[in-house]
Amino acid sequence: QVQLVESGGGLVQAGGSLRLSCAASGSIASINAMAWYRQAPGNKRELVAKITSAGSTNYADSVKGRFTISRDNAKNTVYLQMSSLKPEDTAVYYCNCNKRLTAWAAYDYWGQGTQVTVSS
Repeated sequence: QVQLVESGGGLVQAGGSLRLSCAASGSIASINAMAWYRQAPGNKRELVAKITSAGSTNYADSVKGRFTISRDNAKNTVYLQMSSLKPEDTAVYYCNCNKRLTAWAAYDYWGQGTQVTVSS
């Protein structure tokens, strides 16, 4: 089992910045990747940014150049630095952990979500 606890959400004006944190605990060995997803009302959950165990990153086109995902292995924490925020970034942001169970199977763990609201 992996437990994920997010923090750092809140209300910010357009053009502002926020940093989300996701602290992982429990059975954190064999993690393939950590990621941030978001879900706005009426929309499907979408990938925002991902960082693999090797340190590779990828981003949704809508956040490239504005968001940065990073990790602190010593603290078992992943961060999402969000800058130049737009009202369309408003959503509940979820931390995700993809953990390898066997050579051919993995499991996704999710945090409880943190609300980000960007006012215009």
